[in-house]
Amino acid sequence: MKIDRRDWLFICFVVVVAGIFLAISGSEKTRVVPDDEMHGIVYKTAYRSAPAPDSSIFRKAFFRPDKKGAETFCEPCHNLRGVPYPPGHPQKNRCLFCHKLKKKL
Repeated sequence: MKIDRRDWLFICFVVVVAGIFLAISGSEKTRVVPDDEMHGIVYKTAYRSAPAPDSSIFRKAFFRPDKKGAETFCEPCHNLRGVPYPPGHPQKNRCLFCHKLKKKL
């Protein structure tokens, strides 16, 4: 089987697209919400309806933490303690849209 010019162009195109994809994908840059005493209320609220350890794999796979309920505790506490938001920080009432919670299942 002979590889002609069109085949090489297609191969180059695939390599360029894959290279661009790899270049723009990088390590995750968002911070994880600390799992400490101060942020315990956030985790408790987010995982209050979590399935029990002996639940089915199906139920565990489709469980999603209650992020909106947990976010209600973020802004008041950060404002009370004077923890500033960095410059260019997006919407201040949607913390868990970007910040991740540690898995508790």
